[in-house]
Amino acid sequence: MTETIWFLVVGGVLIFMGLAGSAFKRLPISTAMCYLAIGFALGPGAANLLRIRLDGDATVLRLVTEVGMLVSLFAVGLRLRVPPTDLRWLLPVRLGFVAMVLTIVPLTFFCVYVLGMSWGSSLLLSAMLAPTDPVLAHDVQVEQPGDTDLLRFSLTAEGGVNDGIAMPFALLGLAVCRYEASPDDALHWGFLLQAAWGTFAALASGWLLGELTVRLVAYLRTHHGEALGSEGFYALGLIALSYGVAELLHAYAFLAVFAAGLATRRVEQKASGDKSAREAVGTVDADDVSATAADPRRAHAFMAERVHGFTIELERIAEVAIMLMVGAVLGAMWRELFTWQATLLIGALFLVVRPLAVEASLIGAGASRPQRLLMGWFGIRGVGSFYYLLYAIEHAPKNVAAPLVPFVIAAIAASVIVHGVTSTPLMNRYQRIQNND
Repeated sequence: MTETIWFLVVGGVLIFMGLAGSAFKRLPISTAMCYLAIGFALGPGAANLLRIRLDGDATVLRLVTEVGMLVSLFAVGLRLRVPPTDLRWLLPVRLGFVAMVLTIVPLTFFCVYVLGMSWGSSLLLSAMLAPTDPVLAHDVQVEQPGDTDLLRFSLTAEGGVNDGIAMPFALLGLAVCRYEASPDDALHWGFLLQAAWGTFAALASGWLLGELTVRLVAYLRTHHGEALGSEGFYALGLIALSYGVAELLHAYAFLAVFAAGLATRRVEQKASGDKSAREAVGTVDADDVSATAADPRRAHAFMAERVHGFTIELERIAEVAIMLMVGAVLGAMWRELFTWQATLLIGALFLVVRPLAVEASLIGAGASRPQRLLMGWFGIRGVGSFYYLLYAIEHAPKNVAAPLVPFVIAAIAASVIVHGVTSTPLMNRYQRIQNND
């Protein structure tokens, strides 16, 4: 019966959002807010049609969330049509690493000295809440490849960078929790070497696989008229291959898939030259798609654009499934979320820690005052935090992970609501300022 309910719910939501999606773009309401509300309404707190047990279903839920994250990170990489040597990359690197570290450290101290939590639980919770979201933040991200606005580019790339780099901090939090539970499990500093290797190996392997795959397909198309069509197969295959190789190398798979998306777009950019991807593709006759795919002047751009369109659709579907799950969990435990501890934590994270971390990480950067303020505000928490929560439920002692669930779910719900309501008016105002300048 549960499977039937899921099919009915997801099918109905997809059709409804397909019909009403354009209307939501004009309103201060994000699609994530709608999915969260529907999940809440169908969860145990209301209709009781969707029942999700985090403790019993954690592995399945993590796998679903992980797939959604991988697809989204690959799509994010495809949107970023900026060479890796471009100085604009300094901002998202600062945000994705420096600002994240500057979020984890004070948030850990806040949890220990204000909320009275242990060091292990505090570090683990901070690692869960530190990464920004690549799935739910599309209202403030780059929409089309070639958009190099500093604010949208930085927020988009930040989500791609910090969701992978958050893993070593989560692992360190788990190690501290195990040490607190059993001091015989001695802590060691090998995680620093593992973090360095995991980051480097992921970026290198993902980039290499992305570039080789695109070049191979383009060569077969332009020189032999083979490997035509099936861009969706290439996209899913490259995502899975990047993930698998990263796992074999004990590297961070999220970063590897993100790098594969970046490499795919970079190959297209070098082949297209000064033209945008759409200009390079030009007008495609519906009866002449194969000729366009095999045209040496358009093959790379055609493939990149088709893969990009495919992954965008998958990303939207993943957003539906994951936010329905979060909404159902929210419906099951909403009475536990409205505590002074959760309110203090969310207020500190959104209003103090994140803005100050962004300001500190961007010292000397070329971002304007409005851009800095919006970067500080739009630290959206969502699918990434949910993934690390599920990971902790699987690997941490039960008495450690269970008390953290209300904090993470409350932070996700608050972020979806407050950032969803403010994204449209704030981004519209920002665009007016940019146009006047």
